[in-house]
Amino acid sequence: MRILVVEDDRLISEAIEQRFIDLGHGVDCAYDGAVAFAMISHTDFDLVILDLNLPNKSGEQIIKRIRQSSDTPVLILTARSEVFDRIQLLDLGADDYLTKPFDFGELEARCRAIVRRRQGSDQNTVTFGDIEFDSAGCIVKVKGEVIELKQREYRLLEIFLNHLNRVMSKEEIIDHLYNFDNPPNTNAIETYVGRLRKALANSNVEIKTLRGLGYVLNKVED
Repeated sequence: MRILVVEDDRLISEAIEQRFIDLGHGVDCAYDGAVAFAMISHTDFDLVILDLNLPNKSGEQIIKRIRQSSDTPVLILTARSEVFDRIQLLDLGADDYLTKPFDFGELEARCRAIVRRRQGSDQNTVTFGDIEFDSAGCIVKVKGEVIELKQREYRLLEIFLNHLNRVMSKEEIIDHLYNFDNPPNTNAIETYVGRLRKALANSNVEIKTLRGLGYVLNKVED
């Protein structure tokens, strides 16, 4: 996933950033409301983790801007604990909230949950063909047997499963996998696709290349 963390406390922001980078996600950070406002105006993120008390533009202004143009999942980080404040956050368009201080395990679980809900699923496990993809356990099975995937290939498969029946260009894949500071060249995507194909060789699913367009995940016809 491509995640935007909007938090002016750099210690908290950097801790969240490192946590999700370690999980293989592309993470961008904004410490200022105006910067965050500009970023969401020009980039499509898969998830926004948003603090409310920001310099220059408030979290409320940012979430209103997001909701004007997209249904991007938004998780609010807040020190506000009153019931009225929580209701107000949800009414603004937040998908969920987490009060500070928080546990990182809970943060990850809530992020997974709101992304699943936006995709129309209430399960951690996605099945496509004879592939089972468990986003909570970070486990992939083919015909019931666990297969080993490196972090990039695992996240690449997640992208394909989240965009079934859609051709994904190399540029789109890069946008979902990497942040602004760490963009790869398109040859790296070819390498990851090749590795993932090899890992799924015994499944009834294939990554089909459409020359000049990109890749799409298909079930193999019997």
